[in-house]
Amino acid sequence: MKPFSLFKLSAISTATIAQQSTPPRTQIYQFVEKMPVCPYDLMVYFSENLNYPDSAIDKGIEGRVVIQFVVEADGTIGSLSVFKGIGGGCDEEALRVIKNMPKWRPGYNSGKAVNTYFTQPLSFKLER
Repeated sequence: MKPFSLFKLSAISTATIAQQSTPPRTQIYQFVEKMPVCPYDLMVYFSENLNYPDSAIDKGIEGRVVIQFVVEADGTIGSLSVFKGIGGGCDEEALRVIKNMPKWRPGYNSGKAVNTYFTQPLSFKLER
């Protein structure tokens, strides 16, 4: 019975140490007092950087891709995901362009810069 008790104590101690060494998860806000702001013209940025994928052109794919991402407290862009996709390489292109955006002004809560979710639609429309 003693070896089992020692093992049980050892397992509890290891779990406690693992919990203590794990950094706390940083909160990401959906709503803040002051939302993040892009300090440059997004439409110009997208028109200069977004490329229509050849596979989407060949298949006649059009539509709106919606990307959700986090504007970090330091203004960088992170944690990107496709909220709504249309395929044909458009989803990947939208992720690429958003990921490469220059820094934003972060969102603020109680006067402090915080990580904030942001959702951005990007339209893919073929010229006819």
